[in-house]
Amino acid sequence: MEPLVSIITPTLNIVEKEQADEFNLLVTLLELQTYPRIEHIVIDGSSTDETIDLLKDYKNKGYINFYTEKDTGKFHALNKGIMRAKGKYILFISCDDFYHDITAISDAVSAMEADNADFLFSPAYCRHPEGYTFLFMPAMYNAFQVLPCARQGMIFKRSMLEEEKYFDEKFKIMSDMDLIIRLLLKGRKAIFFETNFTTYKFSEKSYGNEEQCVNETKLIYHKNFRNLCALNDETLEAMARYSEFPPALLDKLAGCFSPDDRDLFMERCEQMHQLRLQQLRG
Repeated sequence: MEPLVSIITPTLNIVEKEQADEFNLLVTLLELQTYPRIEHIVIDGSSTDETIDLLKDYKNKGYINFYTEKDTGKFHALNKGIMRAKGKYILFISCDDFYHDITAISDAVSAMEADNADFLFSPAYCRHPEGYTFLFMPAMYNAFQVLPCARQGMIFKRSMLEEEKYFDEKFKIMSDMDLIIRLLLKGRKAIFFETNFTTYKFSEKSYGNEEQCVNETKLIYHKNFRNLCALNDETLEAMARYSEFPPALLDKLAGCFSPDDRDLFMERCEQMHQLRLQQLRG
């Protein structure tokens, strides 16, 4: 029998935010997935509009299970979803995102089972707040400098998330990046799935809060790298704002990849540093 897959979606006042139609698309396309064993868990943050009535209707029709109670943010909601999930594998998808390839979950789970992988990452279509869509190709060699892939295009082994103590909820925007860094530092087995099966909306909260992103990234670096290299505030600022890492730290981080990929890792890190400098100059 195929392993159960848990899909977790956080919601909050989606009727008031005019996200009900997008949520309906998500649910409808999930019902069309060819994978036979999926549970869809919705974690609602105690909505005050008609969202609860909407969710009850979907639950009565057998599409979802949902829980509603106040939370402290998106990652708190996702963690509560993990704790309630029964699946061997977990995916996270927002209420205004969707899976556009109905066979992909089946194919991706088969790939994870064949390789005994801890997590999977894939390309994804990103809908930008300014009204255009682009393909977000994973850049795992740059995972220590920027978010390397979309969470919505990833699959995680639930037991691994439990062992790693879930998302770090003190990071309100950049907790995805913190989790991926931790997984790489621990040597968790990852596989690249080349099929693009997700369309997601870029977080307007991230888009409009550059300084919070920088400050959270500095804290993430200090948390994860402080035992690998001496890090003062000036160094952390250069790392978070310019992707400029101390050579001694990069040398140690290169060990997270195959020795054959060391030169490529160093090259990609320098390319990202130069790109960030160009962006900041103009």
